[in-house]
Amino acid sequence: MTDPASRAAALLREHRASIDRLDAILVYTLAERFAHTQAVGRLKAAHDLPPSDPAREAQQIARLERLAAESGLDPDFAKEFLRFIISEVIRHHEKHAAAAANP
Repeated sequence: MTDPASRAAALLREHRASIDRLDAILVYTLAERFAHTQAVGRLKAAHDLPPSDPAREAQQIARLERLAAESGLDPDFAKEFLRFIISEVIRHHEKHAAAAANP
Protein backbone atom coordinates (compact mmCIF):
# COMPACT_ATOMS: atom_id res chain seq x y z
CA MET A 1 0.00 0.00 0.00
CA THR A 2 1.34 3.45 -0.93
CA ASP A 3 1.09 6.42 1.34
CA PRO A 4 -1.31 9.28 0.38
CA ALA A 5 1.50 11.71 -0.46
CA SER A 6 3.11 9.24 -2.88
CA ARG A 7 -0.26 8.51 -4.51
CA ALA A 8 -0.95 12.26 -4.84
CA ALA A 9 2.48 12.81 -6.40
CA ALA A 10 1.81 10.00 -8.90
CA LEU A 11 -1.60 11.46 -9.81
CA LEU A 12 -0.03 14.89 -10.21
CA ARG A 13 2.56 13.45 -12.65
CA GLU A 14 -0.23 11.75 -14.62
CA HIS A 15 -2.27 14.94 -14.87
CA ARG A 16 0.77 16.95 -15.89
CA ALA A 17 1.70 14.40 -18.56
CA SER A 18 -1.84 14.67 -19.97
CA ILE A 19 -1.64 18.47 -19.90
CA ASP A 20 1.70 18.34 -21.75
CA ARG A 21 0.19 16.08 -24.45
CA LEU A 22 -2.84 18.34 -24.80
CA ASP A 23 -0.63 21.44 -25.05
CA ALA A 24 1.25 19.79 -27.91
CA ILE A 25 -2.04 18.95 -29.62
CA LEU A 26 -3.18 22.58 -29.23
CA VAL A 27 0.04 23.93 -30.73
CA TYR A 28 -0.01 21.57 -33.72
CA THR A 29 -3.73 22.18 -34.25
CA LEU A 30 -3.23 25.94 -34.20
CA ALA A 31 -0.33 25.61 -36.64
CA GLU A 32 -2.54 23.62 -39.02
CA ARG A 33 -5.37 26.13 -38.63
CA PHE A 34 -3.03 29.03 -39.41
CA ALA A 35 -1.66 27.21 -42.45
CA HIS A 36 -5.21 27.14 -43.82
CA THR A 37 -5.94 30.75 -42.90
CA GLN A 38 -2.68 31.81 -44.56
CA ALA A 39 -3.89 30.10 -47.74
CA VAL A 40 -7.22 31.93 -47.40
CA GLY A 41 -5.33 35.21 -46.96
CA ARG A 42 -3.30 34.63 -50.12
CA LEU A 43 -6.49 33.71 -52.03
CA LYS A 44 -8.29 36.82 -50.78
CA ALA A 45 -5.32 39.03 -51.69
CA ALA A 46 -5.06 37.50 -55.17
CA HIS A 47 -8.74 38.22 -55.80
CA ASP A 48 -8.85 41.62 -54.08
CA LEU A 49 -11.25 40.40 -51.39
CA PRO A 50 -11.37 42.15 -48.00
CA PRO A 51 -9.16 40.69 -45.26
CA SER A 52 -12.09 40.55 -42.83
CA ASP A 53 -15.47 38.84 -43.17
CA PRO A 54 -17.57 40.05 -40.23
CA ALA A 55 -20.53 37.76 -41.04
CA ARG A 56 -18.28 34.67 -41.09
CA GLU A 57 -16.55 35.80 -37.91
CA ALA A 58 -19.88 36.22 -36.10
CA GLN A 59 -20.99 32.75 -37.24
CA GLN A 60 -17.74 31.22 -36.02
CA ILE A 61 -17.97 32.93 -32.64
CA ALA A 62 -21.56 31.77 -32.16
CA ARG A 63 -20.59 28.24 -33.22
CA LEU A 64 -17.65 28.14 -30.83
CA GLU A 65 -19.80 29.45 -27.98
CA ARG A 66 -22.26 26.61 -28.58
CA LEU A 67 -19.47 24.03 -28.72
CA ALA A 68 -17.97 25.43 -25.54
CA ALA A 69 -21.29 25.27 -23.70
CA GLU A 70 -21.84 21.68 -24.88
CA SER A 71 -18.38 20.63 -23.72
CA GLY A 72 -18.44 22.40 -20.35
CA LEU A 73 -15.94 25.11 -21.33
CA ASP A 74 -16.70 28.69 -20.36
CA PRO A 75 -18.32 30.19 -23.50
CA ASP A 76 -16.94 33.65 -22.70
CA PHE A 77 -13.41 32.22 -22.59
CA ALA A 78 -14.00 30.41 -25.89
CA LYS A 79 -15.34 33.60 -27.48
CA GLU A 80 -12.36 35.67 -26.36
CA PHE A 81 -9.94 32.97 -27.48
CA LEU A 82 -11.50 32.86 -30.94
CA ARG A 83 -11.56 36.66 -31.15
CA PHE A 84 -7.82 36.66 -30.46
CA ILE A 85 -7.25 34.06 -33.20
CA ILE A 86 -9.46 35.99 -35.63
CA SER A 87 -7.55 39.21 -34.97
CA GLU A 88 -4.29 37.40 -35.79
CA VAL A 89 -5.80 35.93 -38.96
CA ILE A 90 -7.01 39.36 -40.09
CA ARG A 91 -3.56 40.83 -39.39
CA HIS A 92 -2.02 38.12 -41.60
CA HIS A 93 -4.63 38.70 -44.31
CA GLU A 94 -3.87 42.43 -44.25
CA LYS A 95 -0.17 41.64 -44.73
CA HIS A 96 -1.01 39.44 -47.74
CA ALA A 97 -3.22 42.19 -49.18
CA ALA A 98 -0.47 44.78 -48.74
CA ALA A 99 2.08 42.51 -50.37
CA ALA A 100 -0.26 41.87 -53.30
CA ALA A 101 -0.87 45.61 -53.71
CA ASN A 102 2.86 46.38 -53.67
CA PRO A 103 4.63 43.53 -55.47
